[in-house]
Parts: sequence; C-alpha cells; structure tokens
Amino acid sequence: MTIYEGYEKKKTYISEEDVKKLLQYIDSIQYGSVTLFIQEGKVVQIEKSEKIKLK
Repeated sequence: MTIYEGYEKKKTYISEEDVKKLLQYIDSIQYGSVTLFIQEGKVVQIEKSEKIKLK
C-alpha cells in the first residue's frame, strides 16, 4: 500500500501569461525565492523575495 492510494490527483491551472511572469521573476534575481500561492487548484498569487549579499 502506498501513501497515494485513494488520493485523487488534481491539476493546478497556471496561465501562459503567469508562466512568463514566473520565469521573468526567476531570471531577475540572483539570490532569493519565488513563491506560488494556489487556491482551489489555481495560482492566485506569485511573490518574489530577493536577497542582497553584502561583502
């Protein structure tokens, strides 16, 4: 028995425009993170957090 038995897989919807924004955010930061917020299987928010390393 696996932990996924009985689990109905749902697809998460993300538009092509949102994928482009996501890729732009990823390309624009050197250190940091990009977070997706999903509600009812749809991406509703994308956040970018950038770190600046001081020497």
